[in-house]
Amino acid sequence: MKRNVSFFIALRYLWGRAHEGGRYLRGAAAGIAISLVPIIVTLIVADGMIRGIIDRYIELGTGHLQVFELINSEDKESTIEKIKEVDRVKGVWTEQKGTGILAGRNGRTGVTVRAIESSFWEDPSGARYLKIIDGEQKPRTDRDVMLGETLASDIGVKVGDTVRLMTIRTGENERLLPRSASFTVSGILSCGYNEIDALWCIVSSEGGSRVLSPDQSSENFIVKIDDPYKNADNVMRELYFKLGNGYSVYTWKNLLRSQYSSYESTRQLLLFIMALIVIVAAVNVSSATSMLVLERQRDIAVLKFSGANIRGVTEVFLMGSFLTGLFGGILGIALGLLIGININFLIRSLEKALSFFSGLFNGGEIKILDPDFYLETIPIIIDFGAVFLIGLFAIFCSVLSSWIPAYRAGKLKPMELLRKT
Repeated sequence: MKRNVSFFIALRYLWGRAHEGGRYLRGAAAGIAISLVPIIVTLIVADGMIRGIIDRYIELGTGHLQVFELINSEDKESTIEKIKEVDRVKGVWTEQKGTGILAGRNGRTGVTVRAIESSFWEDPSGARYLKIIDGEQKPRTDRDVMLGETLASDIGVKVGDTVRLMTIRTGENERLLPRSASFTVSGILSCGYNEIDALWCIVSSEGGSRVLSPDQSSENFIVKIDDPYKNADNVMRELYFKLGNGYSVYTWKNLLRSQYSSYESTRQLLLFIMALIVIVAAVNVSSATSMLVLERQRDIAVLKFSGANIRGVTEVFLMGSFLTGLFGGILGIALGLLIGININFLIRSLEKALSFFSGLFNGGEIKILDPDFYLETIPIIIDFGAVFLIGLFAIFCSVLSSWIPAYRAGKLKPMELLRKT
């Protein structure tokens, strides 16, 4: 039997009248579509959350790469010029980083102190994630400090208030001694991710020298390139070759290895769980094919008398399961993409609805995605390659699950079928 004949017979079964067996395949296709919606939405949300968080870390935190001097030198300008000579490098900034305790009106808390060149905060790739809550975008003097929104709220300070920053220095006989300095809050910033905002204590390079001891802090060069996701490893190798043995170079993947691995593991686990739903839905295709075989025994007998062999009859029902998976896959992916693209609007609408009903019973505001732990807005990232593979997986499961009933249909004997019908 020619393949195009199998295709048209299978298509007739799928779109035929309900009493001809079409209801079984269309129902199975609907099951495939419904099972694909959550996996597509999960893919979009997971990729968006991961990319949104990682982008904020690498654009406003670690940079795309970091270069460390193994032996401190005084000629840092020469090092910066060498780094800038490397192809794809867009910007280089010096940073001194340490830890300390910041005291405000309502208490004190541990912070990460970052003394970095002010131009870093004006770089377009990072500025797009930076929201100025109040005050300035960067420290103007060596006595200015910029705080993350969450940090400022925790210690109860606002722009214009004075805070005290305490750090550690090494004194004589290797004794650790406290060092304290006062700063004026000149700006409150937010990147839209609470975990970063809760630790941000930003001073100018000159302000860092006031409070950060060289032996209790680290110095490095923050490097940004054209595409951190594709070219970071290549630029790292070029930097090693350009700078020589006195330097150590790390990509953002090295610096954020534990976090990125955790996010990716969670993503893969979620997709695996959702894939199980697709497999369960594919079992319905097998059941639908079995019922279709029972309904269309007269057709099978006619095909057999017309010269169709076991393979030809089997192909008819396998083609039916293929079209069922294809139709269900297209519909499910389309619905999943539609929901995923509008996920922020849907979440906000659901939060308002739930908060309204909660308010009727004296309840508080309900947040589905608590901004203390998640991004305020989920970036929409669509991995079309992964979407395509998910669609292929749904079709493959549909065809595979239907192989046994389709093969059994091919082995039925025409005379027995005619006696039954």
